[in-house]
Amino acid sequence: MPSRRTAIGLSLLGGTTVFAGLGWRAVRGATAPVRANAARPGDVCLTAPTFSHDPASGLPLQAAREVPPEARCPVCGMFPARQPRWAAQVIFRNGDVQYLDSPLSLFLYLQRVPRYTAGQSADRIVASHVTDLDTGAWVPAERAWYVHGSRLMGPMRTGNLPAFATVERARAFATREGGEWFAAARLRQGLPASLQRLAPHTHG
Repeated sequence: MPSRRTAIGLSLLGGTTVFAGLGWRAVRGATAPVRANAARPGDVCLTAPTFSHDPASGLPLQAAREVPPEARCPVCGMFPARQPRWAAQVIFRNGDVQYLDSPLSLFLYLQRVPRYTAGQSADRIVASHVTDLDTGAWVPAERAWYVHGSRLMGPMRTGNLPAFATVERARAFATREGGEWFAAARLRQGLPASLQRLAPHTHG
């Protein structure tokens, strides 16, 4: 008969082995050793499907659409419908639409459309819309004004770029919450460095 100390040791060893096996299954991506050319722990590539235009809706192809609750942001993986006053969307010439969780994600998306939506490109975009933070109404993204550097955090809690239908609204918001306002054309030329650093990882 094994001693009591030996039995306890064997029991602990067995429990550790079982736990390790379960842990590998549960958090495999976080604990697996990193191989050459492999994604680093924490890297996540998400494929967010587009949604087709429904002619029966009566909406013109380029019109903004209500965000489906199951839609995922292709940039960060969040659900845009849960933060409707931050949501954005991009519409392609074939009627497909991609929903995004914020104006910041929209501008990051526009930098590398094929990476986030296979088979599409920036030159196939026929419309893009953002939500006016004050009213909740859809606004063409190219006509909106955006505030950077305010005290208000966006859906990801790591940056903000709220949108407004007019420069007056953007200016009033910046007066209350801090920050500076930009036109869409300025942001298309390049995001402020602090926002550009929030861009998702890339794989070579």
